[in-house]
Amino acid sequence: MVADMQSDEHWPAIVELVEHLVAIGDLPEDQKSSALTALKAREDQRSTGIGGGIAIPHCFLPGLENVVTVFGRSNKGVDFCALDRALVHFVVLFMVPAEQYTLHLKTLAAIAKTLNSAETRKQLSAANEESEIISILSEKASVA
Repeated sequence: MVADMQSDEHWPAIVELVEHLVAIGDLPEDQKSSALTALKAREDQRSTGIGGGIAIPHCFLPGLENVVTVFGRSNKGVDFCALDRALVHFVVLFMVPAEQYTLHLKTLAAIAKTLNSAETRKQLSAANEESEIISILSEKASVA
């Protein structure tokens, strides 16, 4: 969780989240370069800014055993070249073990469903503490 992202540009925001995953030990340092390469290749195809202030950068990554994910919130907004051209305030970056297509689609769908609600996004924006954000996401994910 990065409750107050510092980056205000598309690629630096992704790098910030990947570096956070490395810093907390959820992504091994030796996979950082591969992760960034895979995420960059995905972003070069089409922006993962889906609209409504949400971006979901994602990729397949060889060597992973489980999904690795991080939620980032940007109070000032990040230009993700989103479909609706609005700034992105919520970024959910995830990486899936290579060739786990079903898991990839299920993860993407669950994230989109959780953040689809304008009320949920409003609650996430208003949260003052990381624990509040985690509580909101946990509650909404269990319903989704």
